[in-house]
Amino acid sequence: MSAQTATTPPAPAPPREPDESPDPHVAQFLEHLAVDRAASPYTRRNYQHALREFSQWHRQERGAPPPWPSLERDDFRGFLRFLGRGQLSRAAVALRFSALRSFYRFLVRRGVVITTPIRSLSLPKLPRRLPRFLTTGQAAALLRAPLDELAQLEQTGDPPAGPDEFHRDAAILETIYSCGLRISEACGLRAEDVAWDDQLIRVRGKGRKERQIPIGAPALEAIRAYWHLLPAPPAGSLPVFLAQANSTRPVSARVVQMRLKRYLARAGLDPHLTPHKLRHSFATHLLDAGADLRSVQELLGHAHLATTQIYTHLTTERLKRVYDQAHPRA
Repeated sequence: MSAQTATTPPAPAPPREPDESPDPHVAQFLEHLAVDRAASPYTRRNYQHALREFSQWHRQERGAPPPWPSLERDDFRGFLRFLGRGQLSRAAVALRFSALRSFYRFLVRRGVVITTPIRSLSLPKLPRRLPRFLTTGQAAALLRAPLDELAQLEQTGDPPAGPDEFHRDAAILETIYSCGLRISEACGLRAEDVAWDDQLIRVRGKGRKERQIPIGAPALEAIRAYWHLLPAPPAGSLPVFLAQANSTRPVSARVVQMRLKRYLARAGLDPHLTPHKLRHSFATHLLDAGADLRSVQELLGHAHLATTQIYTHLTTERLKRVYDQAHPRA
């Protein structure tokens, strides 16, 4: 779970040396991320930045590129102190060392090193942050917002040139909430992935892992209403959600995020919320209604149950608040 992520400022890295040549180990690792692990462009960019940042620091401090097989824990302690002087958040530091740990696991598998020197390195502890989610009423208001806005525009005599975009947005939000999808998974849906009669969709998640999950009738109806406005409904490998009515390209995650802000404002919600909050809401509402943790894990496409378990803390915290407010001897 995929797991959404706060923006972190870059550390004060030294200037790049003009004669810096590509590191073959790093190049192979980045290719491994793209080809073997099918990591997202966001993950590859973050990992590449972290490795480049360490390499630049090592050049400045040690006067040479990092000799990865012979680096020791003290080298990484020095890098940790450097990051600390840059006043980075603990999450930003953790992200950089996550990239370095993943890189060293790759080197171990390739036989370049025997073990990782970062294994026992202690990092600043991250505060436990529970995912934010919408109440069922807030979720319903957000799901209505695209078509409410369209109806208002039509009533004022100023109908939009592309009403299909409002129906597309409504269908995307319904689908994300109905299925608990990541935004990349929703944008990547193909027409052939929708099993209309069985009310199932095939989802391509992280690492090219596929899962088949139920989709609710309101989401399917929203997709039908959207397709009805297109010159021709998508078929085969064409995207379910198009960038434009006459396009064959999928709508981008960036466009969905930007248009979501207007619908959040219309629903009276925080405009800084992301589409991922609908995924959080999906999981929380299922657990609140008695769904078992393993089923929610499969629906979300989490590789590890521990990732899903964080949602049980949300429901526990809610129950505690209800108890404190309602019980006479709380």
